[in-house]
Amino acid sequence: MDYGILNVIELLGALGFFIYGMKVMSEGIQKAAGNNLRSILSTMTSNRYTGVLTGFLITAIVQSSSATTVMTVSFVNAGLISLVESAGIMMGANIGTTITGWLVSLLGFKVKISAFALPILAVAMPMMFSKKQSLKNWAEFLIGFALLFMGLDALKGAVPDIKNNDHVIAFLTEYSNPGLLTRLLFVAAGTLLTIIVQSSSAAMSLTIVLCSQGLPIEIGAAMVLGENIGTTITAELAALIGNVHAKRSAKIHSMFNIVGVTWMVILLPYFLDLIHYIWPAPTGDSADKYTLATFHTMFNTLNVLIMIWFVPQLVRLATKLVTSKGDEDEEFHLTYLGTQGAPLAADVSIVEAQKETVKFGKITIKMMDLLKKQLLEQNESKRAKQRAKIAEYENLTDDIEENIASYLVKISEQRLTEDASVKVRSILSISTDLERVADIILRMSKDIERGNKQKLSFTEKQHANIAKIFGLLDEAFSLMKGNLEGPFGKADIDDAIKVEMEINSLKAKLRKKHLKSTEQMEYDVKSGIIYKDLFFSAEKIGDHIINISEAVRGDFGRDDEDME
Repeated sequence: MDYGILNVIELLGALGFFIYGMKVMSEGIQKAAGNNLRSILSTMTSNRYTGVLTGFLITAIVQSSSATTVMTVSFVNAGLISLVESAGIMMGANIGTTITGWLVSLLGFKVKISAFALPILAVAMPMMFSKKQSLKNWAEFLIGFALLFMGLDALKGAVPDIKNNDHVIAFLTEYSNPGLLTRLLFVAAGTLLTIIVQSSSAAMSLTIVLCSQGLPIEIGAAMVLGENIGTTITAELAALIGNVHAKRSAKIHSMFNIVGVTWMVILLPYFLDLIHYIWPAPTGDSADKYTLATFHTMFNTLNVLIMIWFVPQLVRLATKLVTSKGDEDEEFHLTYLGTQGAPLAADVSIVEAQKETVKFGKITIKMMDLLKKQLLEQNESKRAKQRAKIAEYENLTDDIEENIASYLVKISEQRLTEDASVKVRSILSISTDLERVADIILRMSKDIERGNKQKLSFTEKQHANIAKIFGLLDEAFSLMKGNLEGPFGKADIDDAIKVEMEINSLKAKLRKKHLKSTEQMEYDVKSGIIYKDLFFSAEKIGDHIINISEAVRGDFGRDDEDME
């Protein structure tokens, strides 16, 4: 049988059909169970052993080890789980991804796919028009599930019929007992295939179909090993836009898979003989595909059982291979958000955006600390450095606000639950207010600089009053930071409101005293103007800070007219 260019195009189309079904199914289940997945990841990873169980469960649910590993890298990036915990999750994901092979082996060849795929679509389509978002998400999962197996059916019809092609059989007979170099060649082929299709499950399914058509099991097993290496590329790509911890997490995943493949490629013939001895495959066309699914599961499980004892060593090696460039290096980059958009389900992406607002808040606190030092500093050289640092931070906050807004737009392109939609609006409101706080602090720094140039000075009373309102701002900032670090929608902001009222009350008192002191000429008019600008600006910062705490709670603060 001739296999021409049209047949190759048909095969690529069938593979694309299969991958699209898997993508729709995975995204649907991530949306339907987004909060639960996040809870599982953040609570069931107390150690590497529970991490393995977590990784297995999530991958078995979403049917995508890539989704689990990218999600894990994102959580490490956001500081929600440690490197040791992430190693366990990724090991579990390797076992979870073997479920796809069994689904394909058990259902893809035994059951007439059209007998249940079309009825599933018939059930799912009315759910798509439901007003309930949860039903729409489940409908998306069901549609993806049906498309997945329709794609598999197309894949079975598109692969070359090896069994009835004498030339191919003659060629493959030479590799029925491949040597080490030949095994490595097919490992490389499996790796390349997975990198191209960006799905180890799709590559695995294609390999199973090929084995059912006559590809020797030894070759199929070597390709499966390569697919284990190829799947690490997804986590590595996700980590490129992450911080040093995310890169280390991806590196651990790569090392774990490469080490496992290394020992298995040497022992492959003996391992396959052992599988046939312990669990003889049924005779007939289905024999090899069951053997391949068994091999995939046993290899990944055994590799986890061995490598889990070496997690601390993997973490240490990853730390050495991926060195940190220091806090200062990370400080001026987005730590938790990538610039390439939100690659995962909205709930996971929102966690990263929330973490970025915490860092954003810490930057404004640093700016305030620098401002207080600038006010009291007598050395002009040191004051100049402090002013430059404040200006540098303010430029950074402009970039962070812009990137958070772009990231939130990417998240909003997905269908959001009401809870997720509120969180997106909250984070957008928070980032806007934080940027305005940075603007005001920069303006206050310039006010102080103007006074220094004019050789102006404050009286002890003025210094005491400024220190008092700045002290209340410190309390407000501290409460704001605590609220940002807590769960959105559940913040108790009573203390924050109390401090805000104290700031407003103090500002009103200082204003009255200032007018009276100006009339009585108790201090220089020019220094009085700067003094008034400072406590007025401090009160405006307080307004934005309470807006932030209200947004964390789910309310949205006032849009002040002061920041043109």
